[in-house]
Amino acid sequence: MLYHMGMARREVLVQLDDELVAHLDDVARRRGVSRSELLRQGALAVLEADELAAADGQLQEAYRRKPQDPALVDAARRLAAETAPAW
Repeated sequence: MLYHMGMARREVLVQLDDELVAHLDDVARRRGVSRSELLRQGALAVLEADELAAADGQLQEAYRRKPQDPALVDAARRLAAETAPAW
């Protein structure tokens, strides 16, 4: 998702209860941003999460249509075990 801070903005009215606004203001204050910026960040996070969920769904569907070859999975597992750093 691309978002450019120089984009034209539109004011959108959203109704929130007082408790939610208070929590948002607390978080915005801790992060050093305005409530509007915090809500923009939240909206972007929701959109990104939605895109990731859609991509994940597409990937899962692709594997349902054509499952991985078990021999390939086993070979990758062995290679990873041989080359992974010791933690």
